[in-house]
Amino acid sequence: MRLLILGANGFIGNSLVRAILERTDWQVVGMDRSRDKLEHSLGHDRFAFVNGDIVENRDWVDAQIARADVVLPLVAIATPMAYVREPLEVFELTFEENLRIVKECARAGKRLVFPSSSEVYGMCADEPFDEQTSRMVLGPIHKQRWIYACSKQLLDRVIWALGRHEGLDFTLIRPFNWIGPKLDDPQTAKEGSSRVVTQFIDNLVRGEAIKLVDGGRQRRCLTYIDDGIECLMRVLDNPGGRASGRIFNIGNPANDISMRELADRLCKLFRSHPEHRGARPRIVEVPAEAHYGADYEDILVRTPAIEAAAELLGWRPRVGLDEALARTLEAYLAALAPVAP
Repeated sequence: MRLLILGANGFIGNSLVRAILERTDWQVVGMDRSRDKLEHSLGHDRFAFVNGDIVENRDWVDAQIARADVVLPLVAIATPMAYVREPLEVFELTFEENLRIVKECARAGKRLVFPSSSEVYGMCADEPFDEQTSRMVLGPIHKQRWIYACSKQLLDRVIWALGRHEGLDFTLIRPFNWIGPKLDDPQTAKEGSSRVVTQFIDNLVRGEAIKLVDGGRQRRCLTYIDDGIECLMRVLDNPGGRASGRIFNIGNPANDISMRELADRLCKLFRSHPEHRGARPRIVEVPAEAHYGADYEDILVRTPAIEAAAELLGWRPRVGLDEALARTLEAYLAALAPVAP
């Protein structure tokens, strides 16, 4: 099998490339604007990497789609601060550029594995969120926070329609808060551009207070990257076509935690680390409007139903919350350590 992975250097992309090269005989072609997370795979005889941008290198992307068996476009802007500060950029990359790739896959008759998002469920009242029955509830138009969720949801609907009416072979995956090594770059982590676990750890490292937006009542189900990649590998392998034309939540409902609990656990783990035993972490509360601006609106609960992945793919997550957080913290701290001469 020959895969095209766009956004190969990202958190999911680099881990997936590594797993593919270690566990299969598949060929992988990857593109991204940087390669710093791919040190484990660069130079492998079954991995061809190109520095590039899906907007600036459209002809190359189209040519690679024509040669691929499966296309996985992982390029999007997925940080809440960007949703309210740069909504047009979020829409243009997340929706418009990905729509072009989706249509090219349909035109060329290629299988598409598309990363949807747990965000598409919005403020759904269900617990858990079910891929087939849950209603998708987004906020009012002036709350620009929803432009990412709306972009992803509309792409889901277009892809489903292309499958029904034009024969596109597709699978939609919905990752639920994956965490782990290389989640964000420790050297460039900053408030608003990093995911919540990275942001909290960065606050600890810098001796800054962890900021709990609206008291940290929001709950998330944190999924360790190895578990997520294992499910994604089964989707790509697609035995008997069981993943085709399907939507899969990929998350760990057992790892449900509030943001306040997350802050407390990370503080405890940080203080227990040999190099940070004297640390005295601080936690403060900030209103959402002060942190994100007036265009923000939050989701209090986000729990996945994962029966579809269990029944059709034989997958269930294995890594518990404490282990997932400990591994993520250790990897972050290790990445900050100076390289020995």
